[in-house]
Amino acid sequence: MSEPATWFAFDNPWEVIALIGVIVGLRVAVPRVSAFDRWRAGLLEFVDSALIAALLVFCLLRPFVIQAFFIPSGSMEPTLLEGDRILVNKFIYFFRPPADGDIMVFNAPPQATDGNKDFIKRVVGTPGDRLQVRRDRPGIEEGGLIRNGQLQQEPYIAERPDYGWPAPMGEYMLFPGEGVRFVEPGDEITVPDGYLVAMGDNRNNSNDSHRWAVPDRANSHMVAEPFVPRENVLGKAMVVFWPPQRIRLLH
Repeated sequence: MSEPATWFAFDNPWEVIALIGVIVGLRVAVPRVSAFDRWRAGLLEFVDSALIAALLVFCLLRPFVIQAFFIPSGSMEPTLLEGDRILVNKFIYFFRPPADGDIMVFNAPPQATDGNKDFIKRVVGTPGDRLQVRRDRPGIEEGGLIRNGQLQQEPYIAERPDYGWPAPMGEYMLFPGEGVRFVEPGDEITVPDGYLVAMGDNRNNSNDSHRWAVPDRANSHMVAEPFVPRENVLGKAMVVFWPPQRIRLLH
C-alpha cells in the first residue's frame, strides 16, 4: 500500500559522475588511439555531443526543469496505473504554488514512510482550506472530500471513501506551529500556512494524509500528522509517456 514514485536510473549522483567520467575518458582516448584514425572526426563529434547532452540533462534539465518517474503501485488508480512512466514539471512551482487538484510528486514526510522516498498524490488541500472526508453510505449519504463546506465532485477517484476523516470518534493531531490538539468528532481541519494535504485517487487503498500517524507512547495514543511541507514538493505530474497506449496529459 506504500506508493513512492521512483526515479529512473542515474538517481545516484555518483552514477551521473561515473557516466560523465566515461564520456570524458572516451573524449581523451579517441585522439590517442591509432585504430580510430579513420573514424576520428565522427567519433569526436559523437562523443562531444554525448557529453553536452549529458551535462544538459543531468546538470540543468533533470534538477530544475523536468524529471521522469515510474509508478510502482496502484494508489493513484484509475488516473495512473502501476507501470506508467510520467514526466514531472519541476519548474512550474517557481511561478505558482501547488493548487487543489494538482498531481504532485513530493518527498514523503517521515510520518508517511521509512527512509527517503518520493510519493505521488493529488493535492486536496492548500493553506487555509478547511477539510473533511465523509464516509460514503450508499442510499443514506453521499461520501467524499468536503472542502470549505462543499462536497467536491472528483470524477477521477476510483471509488468514494469508506472512511471518515478526521476520525469519526475524534483524534489527536499535530498542527505545525501549534502543537498537538484533540480534533473533536465532526470538526474540519484547516491546512496551516506552508503545508499541503495530499491523497491518492484510489482513496481506499492509498498511504496518504488521512493515514499518517505516529505513536505517542507517553500518552498511549496515536497522533495524526497529515500535512506535507511545501518545501518537500518536487514538481507537478504533467504527462504519461509510457506505455504508448497510455500517452496523455494529466489533469
